[in-house]
Amino acid sequence: MVNRTRNLFFIPYGLWIAIFVVAPILLVGYYSLLDLNGNFTLGNYEKFFTPVYLRMTLSSFWYAFLITLFSLLVAYPAAYVITKTKHKQLWLLLIIVPSWINLLLKAYAFLGIFGTYGPVNSIFEGIGLGSKQLLFTDFSFIFVSVYIFIPFMMLPIFNSLDELNPSLMAASRDLGASAFTTFRRVIFPLTLDGVKSGIQAVFIPSLSLFMITRLIAGNRVITLGTSIEQHFLVTQDWGMGSTIAVFLILIMFTMMFLTGFRKRGV
Repeated sequence: MVNRTRNLFFIPYGLWIAIFVVAPILLVGYYSLLDLNGNFTLGNYEKFFTPVYLRMTLSSFWYAFLITLFSLLVAYPAAYVITKTKHKQLWLLLIIVPSWINLLLKAYAFLGIFGTYGPVNSIFEGIGLGSKQLLFTDFSFIFVSVYIFIPFMMLPIFNSLDELNPSLMAASRDLGASAFTTFRRVIFPLTLDGVKSGIQAVFIPSLSLFMITRLIAGNRVITLGTSIEQHFLVTQDWGMGSTIAVFLILIMFTMMFLTGFRKRGV
């Protein structure tokens, strides 16, 4: 009876996975085998391994790596400080709230902030540095991306730090370990699962960014996501767009596998 009830509860989950995960992946795989005329071909996969698309893939990895790295460098110490504050849930909420705002609205807000007559350039002019071209640069693209992804990096790290047993750190100090040694040998290893989850939540979507590259980077940054958008909406080459999407899916699954493993229990 218990097994039958469990199987009934599994049906909605199984249908959801089949319709919204498996079916789209199969559809993308099918279109990747078609040319512009709808004929079967493997030419799209051959084209992907040309220098143009390989450079685009390396560029996507590079920018995703930078976004993930800077998000981690900001989110980890911030999460650690928040866990030590009195009203930590309130501070965490203040960090999460901006993620509820529409991504397009935040991108347009930064167009004004980094614009020629925006507040940042006004400050530069006030201190004598003069107006700077901040938009359509690598800096603006990475800065805005990090700002958007910080909550997704911080949440799992915060949870790991908040669940950390304080007696372990006290024991480390009692045994003569310095603050850095305590962090390196106790705190960071015990919160590594949170770091891995944060890396997954940031690195994977960073590979497929396209709207921010359009608005903030001004097409100066070309990623796999940008190329997919271009093939589907501009050139109408759904086959090549689907082929890039297939490789992006494979990269995502590989990333999930590399960061999702757990230590074997005793």
